[in-house]
Amino acid sequence: MEMEMEQLLNMGFPQELASQALAATGGKSTLKATEWILSHKSNPSPSPFQPRLDRFFQSKTPETTAVEKEADAEESVPPKRPRVGGGSWASASEKPLSERMRPRCIDEVVGQDHLLGKNSLLRSALDFDRLPSILFWGPPGTGKTSIARAISNSSPASYRFVSLSAVTAGVKDVRDAVEDARKFKKKNKQTVLFVDEVHRFNKSQQDSFLPVIEDGTLVFMGATTENPSFHLITPLLSRCRVLTLNPLQPHHVATLLKRAAHDADKGLARSVGVSVVVEDEAVDFLSLHCDGDARVALNALEISATTAASRRSTKHSLAEEESFALLVNGDENGLILENGLGSFAAIVTLDDAKEALQCKHLAYDRAGEEHYNLISALHKSMRGSDANAAIYWLARMLEGGEEPLYIARRLIRFASEDVGLGDPSALGQAVACYQACHFLGMPECNVNLAQCVAYLALAPKSVSVYRAIEAAQKVVRESGGQNEGVPLHLRNAPTKLMKDIGYGKGYIYPPDHPSSSSSQSFFSAPTGDSLSVHPWFVNLKCTNVRPFIRHSYTTEKEGHQDMFVDGAKIVQLIQEAVDPVTKNIPPQRIVSKSKWAIIIKK
Repeated sequence: MEMEMEQLLNMGFPQELASQALAATGGKSTLKATEWILSHKSNPSPSPFQPRLDRFFQSKTPETTAVEKEADAEESVPPKRPRVGGGSWASASEKPLSERMRPRCIDEVVGQDHLLGKNSLLRSALDFDRLPSILFWGPPGTGKTSIARAISNSSPASYRFVSLSAVTAGVKDVRDAVEDARKFKKKNKQTVLFVDEVHRFNKSQQDSFLPVIEDGTLVFMGATTENPSFHLITPLLSRCRVLTLNPLQPHHVATLLKRAAHDADKGLARSVGVSVVVEDEAVDFLSLHCDGDARVALNALEISATTAASRRSTKHSLAEEESFALLVNGDENGLILENGLGSFAAIVTLDDAKEALQCKHLAYDRAGEEHYNLISALHKSMRGSDANAAIYWLARMLEGGEEPLYIARRLIRFASEDVGLGDPSALGQAVACYQACHFLGMPECNVNLAQCVAYLALAPKSVSVYRAIEAAQKVVRESGGQNEGVPLHLRNAPTKLMKDIGYGKGYIYPPDHPSSSSSQSFFSAPTGDSLSVHPWFVNLKCTNVRPFIRHSYTTEKEGHQDMFVDGAKIVQLIQEAVDPVTKNIPPQRIVSKSKWAIIIKK
């Protein structure tokens, strides 16, 4: 017991209080004695209560009133177990950790080095005290609002910072802010008007900023997560510099998390009321799985700390208490003294971080910038025949919550635009994929989409159809003269009058006259224009070969016949005939050659 008394005295507790704690807890555990001291010091004993004596007498008493019943009920409720800890829990109105940890000056901003470097636009503007109007464009949680506030606080002129949100503010709020800015400008005090989510303002609301930016009444700063080219008016863009923010790197997020864990005034200790220790594994997990969003990481860290603090305050047994560390001045073997009161630290573990984050955060907006970025990456990966990259971008879209039928529709377009006649069956594959997605839905249809994406990526590519229709439409739109009518021999003649006029006259039916294709005209280009439609070819390394070769022949018994040969077999024969050195077919192997076919010896 003497050793336990000495340890309590070394912690700074009075001898009388230490003696009472050891006597109350049995004198065998310094840990229990310390907890007893903290409980009794942080929770003053209630004032003595005068018992009601009439309940000890057997004589009849008047019927108990409602007030007395309520008093009896209050007496019967056992007192709640006091919480261990030196601080107080954060109130319901407390700002979240991500808001409290905003940088106060530009030097505290983490990340975005391309904007805050030594010779950057913002640094130069701060040095000369000439802030321009700026639009910050970037994903959520990358520091748009934080940088705007830090700039206004870091300027030597000490700008007056006014913040509005386009979600809740209207034109009246903007007018009031402008009127106040004019009044302060007369006092030589410049105003920075920051509008968050500025893309939510309509055209007329955005127009209200133009004159005050133009005459210098205020410095305008806006933040948006959407592409300014599509959501902001051109006059506003011409008056502001658009600065692009990138997602934060994991080491940037880790720096912010550690800063929040160590900051006693604004950090985790203020959120939960006790000292908090965050394991490195938890920091690494959150920084890697927040997708560059610092707000997501900080919110998850705060939830993790709440979980750890709750677990810490409910464990009683010695075996459970051994999972917590006693801290003294940051040492893992002692106690932190806060205003004379000790506090056991809550340990935020990797499991706490996983429970708080639930799943990896993915920056994706089904109707925003990232939506179009990912579908473009998927399309270009398939066009480049990189099946692995294409399936990765497909997985990104599906995990982000993209509608599978939208992806299937894009695959149908790709099958005709980029694969085309290189593999005509690709269109059937894409349509079948759409039907499968319609029948199954997510998550079962993910494999259907992956199969179709891989097929299209590996299929031979041909843009001949795409270029042909583009060229034809261009001729129709931009023809120099009048578009010619349909030639009479190509017109249908369902009535006698049409036949008399000449509809259908001179038309040769190709099945009966196979050679008529070359002698009969089917196209009349507009005056002064010409149209070149690509033939049905697949562009290979050695030669041009149709996917299916039609061989026509005539016999006395069968008449005219068409035989179709698989183009893949022809390709195989040609590849075997190609000389590996010259990459050409030796002339002695060629029997005959024309525009449409090449015949070689086996």
